Amino acid sequence: MRRDDLCITVPSLFLCPISLDVMKSPVSLCTGVTYDRASIQRWLDGGNNTCPATMQVLQSKELVPNRNLQRLIQIWSDSVSRRQVDAELAAPSSVIVTSKDQVKLLVKQLDNNCFSSLKKIACLARESEENREFLARMDGFLNAVFDFMRNAESDIKSIEQIIKILNLIQSKNLDKKPLLESDCLSTFLLVLQRGTSDSQIQSLQLLESIAIDGESKLKIAEKEGLLLELVKSLSKEKDQRLIQAKLSCLSAITKPKRVKTKLIQYRIIQELKNLLSEPNMSVSIVEKSLKMLETLSFCKEGRTEIRHDSILLQALVHKVLKVSNKATEHSVTVLWSVCCFFREEKAQKAVVNSSNGMTKFLLLMQRDCTSSIRQMSADLLKIFRVNSNSCLSSYDTKTTHIIPC
Repeated sequence: MRRDDLCITVPSLFLCPISLDVMKSPVSLCTGVTYDRASIQRWLDGGNNTCPATMQVLQSKELVPNRNLQRLIQIWSDSVSRRQVDAELAAPSSVIVTSKDQVKLLVKQLDNNCFSSLKKIACLARESEENREFLARMDGFLNAVFDFMRNAESDIKSIEQIIKILNLIQSKNLDKKPLLESDCLSTFLLVLQRGTSDSQIQSLQLLESIAIDGESKLKIAEKEGLLLELVKSLSKEKDQRLIQAKLSCLSAITKPKRVKTKLIQYRIIQELKNLLSEPNMSVSIVEKSLKMLETLSFCKEGRTEIRHDSILLQALVHKVLKVSNKATEHSVTVLWSVCCFFREEKAQKAVVNSSNGMTKFLLLMQRDCTSSIRQMSADLLKIFRVNSNSCLSSYDTKTTHIIPC
């Protein structure tokens, strides 16, 4: 194949859900979803215990080779090398783009036939790493894309294709500063309000990728309506992939104090509390929710709201040693921040009244966890002891009144 020949019909079944590249060694998880071995192995080695596509907790991490799919991919690959693509193997919605000159022509046609052109370019970007590299380096391509975003109004389908393209090539050292412009941020907001779940997730991933410093985080957070859209109905969202993407994006932009204050005004702590109360939330969502609470607990407004919510505090104690090591660390840190570092008495009473709280902190002292978590657990145990001594002292005081002299 000549270097100028860019690829070609790829059935969606052959693409790894993680890398979006053709699978070299397809393997299936116990959930029935198939991934490229290298991609899913990296996911599992990273400490994850869920299926990336369905977010189901894995009962087994065994990788079963999908021999049938591997044979189909080999047949397809051979046919490509012979320039005879088998029509039965081609995905019905796939598009064939055969040369770089044609891609350049598609870019020029964006104004006249934008949706059709963008769909073909998105298909091209999805098909191979080489194609994505070509698009990222192509003179004038990104400028044309950014201009389209600045001028986009209500053509949501075309905007979704733009978001898909940018998400696919975002790792190619792009100059992403134009995405922080108000008009481009308005485009992201439009997708979050009207786009499909997939396009919303892609938008959130892009926003997260451009939130690289304090200035960029503030620009995103201060775009009118954007932060509220991220928080609004977070706990009512049905798609757990979208919830996870929203939490990741929020976590990326929440460092500045101004952003924390706004989030608290938008009642994010209530939304996080609702997420933690849902019994079927994935481990990843619970961890990210607790991480957000940890961040907010070191802000005065956040701490004040947390300490007044005894149900939330007891839910935090419940998550200790219940979900994962990360969840335990975040929960303990929030409780320590509110009860020990800032010594909120109301919060201390709620923790003391929680079920099995003292037992959990005693167990943490004996577990192989970080020294900081052990120290925080020791500090939290003191609350129980102080409360116990206080009760005994109160009892003794009352008793002395009825003992005759």
